[in-house]
Amino acid sequence: MKRLASMIGLVPFTAYILLFLAVPTALAVGSGFTDADGFTLANLQVLAAPATLGAFGASVWVSGITAVVGAVIGAILCWALAALPERGPLRRVIDAASSVLAQFGGVMLAFAFVATIGIQGLVTVGLRERLGVDIYAEGVWLYELPGLILPYVYFQVPLMVITFLPAVVALKPGWAEAVATLGGGSVAYWRRVGLPVLAPAFFGSLLLLFANAFSSYATAAALISQGSQIVPLQIRAALIGETGGSNSATAGVLALGMILVMTVAMLAYSRLMARAGRWQR
Repeated sequence: MKRLASMIGLVPFTAYILLFLAVPTALAVGSGFTDADGFTLANLQVLAAPATLGAFGASVWVSGITAVVGAVIGAILCWALAALPERGPLRRVIDAASSVLAQFGGVMLAFAFVATIGIQGLVTVGLRERLGVDIYAEGVWLYELPGLILPYVYFQVPLMVITFLPAVVALKPGWAEAVATLGGGSVAYWRRVGLPVLAPAFFGSLLLLFANAFSSYATAAALISQGSQIVPLQIRAALIGETGGSNSATAGVLALGMILVMTVAMLAYSRLMARAGRWQR
């Protein structure tokens, strides 16, 4: 009876996953294998097109850079936070802020950067008028592919804090004491204990940040109105053509490519975090 009650409790969540994740994903991917005559594999040729390969390369480039930068900065913050009292006010404020900022993206984040460092942004105008520094002397990079790096790092760092901090906190003081008892110093501790223990969690968090940036759409769509430099924007272009037409088959194939990349990344993330979890028990 208890098992039946617990299964009934999962019904709303299961229905939500089916309606808003599984069914839309199946429809999107399925559209890539159909044409006017029915089932076909000819649409898969889109994945080998130069424009598609360029879009995937750009997506991997932006996601990789922002993931590495966010992971490094976030890891440093985690190390600093671990030294604070767990119930202290500063630690609790930073934890709460990280939880909020990790989800702060989309149009609001794009607007914040436009208002701050846009062509007529507060910082841009201040630097130009008071210091004579024009950050757009070589071009308006904020509305191009490199302009996505700063907004993405903005939400990557707090996400790293959320995912990596438990691993840093889980380092037991007794491990350092044991190394010291055996005659080892701090270098030996980090080389033989600290880094090997933290490595799975760090690289797992790095993969999560990569997947987070790779799948982001709204921020890029709000900043880049022209062109389809990354895969999510290329899917938008396929669904909403400039002439009013759409190509759902191309969008479905691109979605399939994204799902494959995300699946590989998340499987590796799951395996790494499972290994890291052994040291956090």
